[in-house]
Amino acid sequence: MNPLCVLFDLDGTLLNTLDDLTTSVNATLSHLHCPTRDKDDVRRFLGNGYRYLISNALPANVPESTLNEALQFFGAFYAAHCLDQTRPYDGMAELLERLKKESILVAIVSNKGQQAASEVCERFFPGTLVIGETSKTPRKPSPAMLLEAVRLLGADKERTVFVGDSEVDIQTAEHAAIPCISCTWGFRNKEELLSSGATTLVETVAQLGEAIDSLTLRAAE
Repeated sequence: MNPLCVLFDLDGTLLNTLDDLTTSVNATLSHLHCPTRDKDDVRRFLGNGYRYLISNALPANVPESTLNEALQFFGAFYAAHCLDQTRPYDGMAELLERLKKESILVAIVSNKGQQAASEVCERFFPGTLVIGETSKTPRKPSPAMLLEAVRLLGADKERTVFVGDSEVDIQTAEHAAIPCISCTWGFRNKEELLSSGATTLVETVAQLGEAIDSLTLRAAE
């Protein structure tokens, strides 16, 4: 029997990146002499890639040239500061290591570009397969990243689960026909996740571990 496969979203699920993203967004807005945003604003804009984030953070109806300048500035600034305050949520690194030791297949799928995702994950989750956005793996909610991770791991899609923290992750799992576990500690709260169609919620890393263990036991029956 093929082993269980667990795919993880990155920002808001494995890593708390909100502080560094907020700092980088506001540095970009200040560079363009635009009003800055608070952390709750930035949180709402996350999950759909950097263009969506910056276009929503900017004032309405800015010209395309301003958006492009903002994206260029943000990309360079965030690359230099993406690890200033970013850390794994407590217990997440240990959970991934435990799953690997138990021969559960593990991969990370992120809407960050492939290079940025790989660099961040090598720092905090070394040796873990990482799938980021490329021309061949468009960003979520396309199912491409999940399906590519399943292919590269040699996993059975019928024995795969996706762990995420947003409506984008729920949609991605639906598009891939893979069940989703939604974490409430990330960029969306419990009510937002439920309104987006979440069916399985976990509020702590310990609960997530128990949910995965339950899937493993059920598969062995």
